[in-house]
Amino acid sequence: MPYKHLFACLLATFLPFPLLAQNPAAVDSAADELLREFDRDADGKLNRSELKAALASLAASTTPDALAPATSADQTLRVLKAPKFIRVQRDKRDRPISLETSVVTYRKQDSKMHVDLIGAVHVGDQSYYDELNRRFRDYDVLLYELVAPEGVRVPKGGGKSQHPVGQMQQGMKSMLELEYQLEKIDYHAKNFVHADMTPEEFSKSMKDRNESFLQIMFRMMGQASAQQSKGKGPSDFDMLFALFAKDRARRLKQAMAVQFEDIEGQMKALQGPDGSTLITERNKKALAVLKKQIDGGKKKIGIFYGAGHFPDMSKRLTDDFGLSPVNEEWVRAWNMEKKK
Repeated sequence: MPYKHLFACLLATFLPFPLLAQNPAAVDSAADELLREFDRDADGKLNRSELKAALASLAASTTPDALAPATSADQTLRVLKAPKFIRVQRDKRDRPISLETSVVTYRKQDSKMHVDLIGAVHVGDQSYYDELNRRFRDYDVLLYELVAPEGVRVPKGGGKSQHPVGQMQQGMKSMLELEYQLEKIDYHAKNFVHADMTPEEFSKSMKDRNESFLQIMFRMMGQASAQQSKGKGPSDFDMLFALFAKDRARRLKQAMAVQFEDIEGQMKALQGPDGSTLITERNKKALAVLKKQIDGGKKKIGIFYGAGHFPDMSKRLTDDFGLSPVNEEWVRAWNMEKKK
């Protein structure tokens, strides 16, 4: 069945029959428009994520206006004004119940090439990494972050990290009852391409910028204190209470998730006015690899980086590559609902 007719059937499922009888030509036009909008890679096919987005839109579009013939203005890209890369979902009592990262699509008008920024948190639920691994198979190339020598492949199962940051993340995995990214993502997939600094490049950039890990740590502590003073972060009491709660892992996740909401503010404080090696310079390296992949003819490209990198990277995609954010999906990284 042609996809155009498939969309007509989907419209018939979600819209009142009398409305269709009055304007069958409009259904045909709307089907064309939906295909244009949700076929993000313009390959004439719909993968699972594209179909899910289309179905969600169809379910919400139950008014006659949704069946209006497409105009030239409708055919232009619908640009997201302010894409978000991480969010906390809450219940009716304002308690955090999930932490989610986004997949934001960037493209140009009338271009078959698109770039997805795929946000990462380095410890998450098993289901989170299962979903990411499934999505990664759809890309021509998947660029990933890891400060490592060129050509090095992440050992299957992640291996035992000797770096202080890696050891801290593995400690968080145990405390929060989550999984560790390097152990659960399949870095041996054929479409994976390293897009980060080598240790030598990282050290040289830190030295050239007169930066140190101690300086970064103090900036992070200052930002955490500022958040707490504004009532945006967990208090010392919240953390202490969580540590001694019966469901400690869930309470700690709830306390920590709140800090992720202001990820853009945290990164600005972390970088300082002139950027930083940790974010700015690594983003430059990633986008240099992106340019090579685009020049090599790749059409469906994913960039899998920590969500904190994306406010800066998003601006660079817009300014340097002429791409616009046009679609946003969410993947649940932490489930913080109380077990029944």
